[in-house]
Amino acid sequence: MQIKSFLLAVVIGMLPMLGQAQTSARAQLSQFNEQVQAASGKFSQQTETQTGETKAPQTGDFSFKRPGRFKWEIIQPYEQLIVSNGRQVMQYDPDLAQVTERSVDESVGASPAAILFGSGELEEAFEIQELPVKNGVAWLRAKPRSADAGFQHVDLGFKDGLPVELKLLDGFGQTTVIRFESVQTNPELPDDAFRFVVPDGVDHVVLRQ
Repeated sequence: MQIKSFLLAVVIGMLPMLGQAQTSARAQLSQFNEQVQAASGKFSQQTETQTGETKAPQTGDFSFKRPGRFKWEIIQPYEQLIVSNGRQVMQYDPDLAQVTERSVDESVGASPAAILFGSGELEEAFEIQELPVKNGVAWLRAKPRSADAGFQHVDLGFKDGLPVELKLLDGFGQTTVIRFESVQTNPELPDDAFRFVVPDGVDHVVLRQ
């Protein structure tokens, strides 16, 4: 399983479970928390290495529904699907003809992503810093308190009460930027949208601790 892809999906899917309103970015985050029970939209994602090399951009669709359900589907340049029903996380790689299954707790492990699933207050796992507003976007930085978190910080950008951009700086100095488009709040999302059935002829690998 690609740890970064999963972590990003967790962060996006769990945005409405973060923090309390104190300053501008937190106020928008709190509003999102209170008013948005589900959302869907499109994303574009690109990673830049520490040396400035950019990897091929990825585009796709995402959706989430509280509590704990999300879908992160990469469409271009290759297909990959990550789905959580709140209990298990399924990652389907069509090119490999493989599905990897983990429990939510095992997938997140001891990383700060466990806090993003609502197991504690944001401030218990992260140092929170309000960043300057840029081009009308209010920014919030979450820096993990744990030295072995696997990433240095996550920046969340909000505008008009919606997330518009996420920036993750990993432990290797790579920066992954995700931009959100066509975000719809509180759409009708059936529970079946977050249920994944393993296709015939595909390897199903269940990972346990």
